[in-house]
Amino acid sequence: MPAEKVPGWIKQVLMPELSEIKGELRAINTRIDSTNSRIDSTNSRIDSLRNETKTEIDSLRNEIKMEIASLRTEMTVKFDSLEKRIPVIEKITALEHKIADLEKRLAAAET
Repeated sequence: MPAEKVPGWIKQVLMPELSEIKGELRAINTRIDSTNSRIDSTNSRIDSLRNETKTEIDSLRNEIKMEIASLRTEMTVKFDSLEKRIPVIEKITALEHKIADLEKRLAAAET
């Protein structure tokens, strides 16, 4: 119905209510817009934290890889050193057995 055909008593009763509802809807829209802005801001911070965390994890991953490579090299050097010592230790052990055997013979010869 056009506004000119609305009876006066309806205007007096409904118009204030409609104006109040219209104001409440505007307030709700303002709150929704504010909430959307806060959500967008939170999403931006989450994205930033995600990127920072990814960067930190990548950095730690690289540090760990370098540390493992360093330890691997150090272990290889030590194992190589031990492998070189084994024949020497075996020869020393054989010499110790020969010396012990000679000492037994000398002791037996002296008695």
